[in-house]
Amino acid sequence: MKDTNKIKLFLVDDDALFLKSLEIEFLEHANFDIETFSTGELCIASLKNNPDVVILDFHLDGIIKDAMNGLETLDKIKEINKETPVIMLSSQDKIDVAIKCMHHKATDYVVKSETAFFRLKQIITSILHSQKVEKQLSWYMDRM
Repeated sequence: MKDTNKIKLFLVDDDALFLKSLEIEFLEHANFDIETFSTGELCIASLKNNPDVVILDFHLDGIIKDAMNGLETLDKIKEINKETPVIMLSSQDKIDVAIKCMHHKATDYVVKSETAFFRLKQIITSILHSQKVEKQLSWYMDRM
């Protein structure tokens, strides 16, 4: 039986070690149903599973050189469902990269660091809170 209280989280990164450590952090600290992907193509193919949040690496070319990069994957996710929150993750601490991600409709941008997990957790909490408020407001407006 599926736990409907679990948050469906997609983690997409071509760095297997970082991907596994991020998965472990989320599993140890919150109620998540996690799917991990090493390429954007694999993530896109699984969007039918309706993730609540996608955490997406910016580069994604470490395994397959001609694989979709993070921005291409982000664009495709938004094309399929513009409401899916996508948090971009990168080792680049450059403002122009963050701005580029935001122009492509990323929900937020996080630099890979020792504090990345805590920042991601804060952002996800904020996203879920906003979604809950929007649902409540919609419910209220429907009854007026």
